[in-house]
Amino acid sequence: MSRTTRRITGVAVAGICAAALAAPALAAPAAGSATGPDTSTAPGKTQLKIQILSFNDFHGNLEAPSGSSGRILTSKGNVDAGGVEYLATHLKQARVGHPNTVTVAAGDMVGASPLLSAAFHDEPTVEALNSLGLEATSVGNHEFDEGYKELQRLQSGGCIDDGAGAANQNSCPDGTFTGAKFQYLAANVVEKATGKTILPPYWVKNFNGAKIGFIGMTLKETPSIVTASGVAGLEFKDEVQTANALVPVLKAQGVNAIVVLVHQGGTPPANTPYDYTCKGGGSLSADSPIIPIVKNLDPAIDMVISGHTHQPYVCAIPDANGVPRLVTSASSFGRLYNDTEITYDRRTSDIVRPTEADSVNNIVTRSVTADPAQTALIAKYKDLVKAIASKIIGTISTDIVRAQNSAGESPLGDLIADAQLADTSVVTGGQTPVVAFMNPGGIRTDLNYANSKYGEAPGAVTYEEAFNVQPFNNYLVSMNLTGQQIYDVLNQQRTGSNAGTAAKMLQVNKGFTYTWSTATQKVVEGTVAINGTPVDKAATYRIVTNNFLSDGGDNFPAFKDGTAKYFGGLDIDAFANYLSKPENANYAPAPATRITAVP
Repeated sequence: MSRTTRRITGVAVAGICAAALAAPALAAPAAGSATGPDTSTAPGKTQLKIQILSFNDFHGNLEAPSGSSGRILTSKGNVDAGGVEYLATHLKQARVGHPNTVTVAAGDMVGASPLLSAAFHDEPTVEALNSLGLEATSVGNHEFDEGYKELQRLQSGGCIDDGAGAANQNSCPDGTFTGAKFQYLAANVVEKATGKTILPPYWVKNFNGAKIGFIGMTLKETPSIVTASGVAGLEFKDEVQTANALVPVLKAQGVNAIVVLVHQGGTPPANTPYDYTCKGGGSLSADSPIIPIVKNLDPAIDMVISGHTHQPYVCAIPDANGVPRLVTSASSFGRLYNDTEITYDRRTSDIVRPTEADSVNNIVTRSVTADPAQTALIAKYKDLVKAIASKIIGTISTDIVRAQNSAGESPLGDLIADAQLADTSVVTGGQTPVVAFMNPGGIRTDLNYANSKYGEAPGAVTYEEAFNVQPFNNYLVSMNLTGQQIYDVLNQQRTGSNAGTAAKMLQVNKGFTYTWSTATQKVVEGTVAINGTPVDKAATYRIVTNNFLSDGGDNFPAFKDGTAKYFGGLDIDAFANYLSKPENANYAPAPATRITAVP
């Protein structure tokens, strides 16, 4: 595999066609128009019915997702859901009888995508979203996985010179990519050098004179959860301040009806059915980040469509005046879509605030007829990706799962950390890493022994399976950390921003061991060791991790202080190469003894 090509496209996005490099706009694009005549009000009537369809966190799931990612919990148990072929059909059916309708989303349309989309820089997903009628979406954190210039390319079109698949990625397999017909919105993402937003901050839909403005934003914490190179030179501004500042801008254009699309969300109680609402006495968790956002938005903002947490909910949260304001989220991976019926009052040129009774999440069942255009698109890219996806890279003797034991260690995390430590691309100046750290959030699915998508024998691991485990194309980075900094890293797993339910237990390599206390949530002094030798806080050690953690991602700032950093190859390459080694044939997990916990 050519690492050079992947480095150019993944980090710098060099070779992008000129059409993709258009300057970001500050003003909104031309307003959208209604899809048909205004038949919902008789002459003289003052109220207009408008339908808002929405979804979020699609993550390039063109094919119906499998396992738990392809199920939705109902009051009667789990049901299969998702797949863009079925989402497109459900949306078409939902629009019937609604001449005034708009379809929007709340970010993470691409990124962390299955190989079917990721192998082509998520161009297939953009094409699919164009086809199903998406009109506008906020950016999410994953839209920055390959840098904001790549995000602008997905909007405007153009091709990447990536060697036509030489490195398991192939932009423009047909020779062209026209970009998104829908509008990406990035109101709170500003280029520091120019002070301009990288994409328009808002979009206005005009329903025969009834205007609705959509403000789109990602969470302000995006720099802490994406690779630094992807957001270099950008500033992510506060969501509330950004949206409130745009209210008078929209009002000056005669737009009083305003909806916010924000890639930030809330968390309902565990094991919540898809149709969870707050009207029955339930509520979102008190520490849900979406709550202070909704509470402090200008009262002129009528509704909030949210995402990021992958949760289903329809709730009302009081604004600064104590008036309930609707906030929705439709889970993830195209398993749900939200349908909100709003009333536009022509006398005030504004929305009559929708309530929970006006909004419902709907399951994207697979019992409907698949949309033929989406079926054809999937078939096209499945044929193009097959040679890459079906390649067998190793074998396992049992399921290798990402679920952690009570101490925080997982079999798949062990495997990935061992693969990082064994990767020679991060060795420089004769310095070989002795410790590897892997963030659990970067492990996206299990390796299943029985999986046989391409007819391979049970236990055979294909490139696609490996990619689905690590889909981010992160680079491995070696660096020097002192023993004290290693302690600092370990102590940041369950304290500060990672305290409580936000705890993030890093996965570590064979030979590296430590014990943490459930009482203090910190490492027990003297227990951190490498091959049985205690780590000396005053000594320096060579470690390896991915560039996301290297930049302090997932609230691990101690990694940012590492020195002599050296970028190696991609994490997926290291993972695939490790599984390919003869000594790892029929791989089976060892006992989980690297991390231990005591009271």
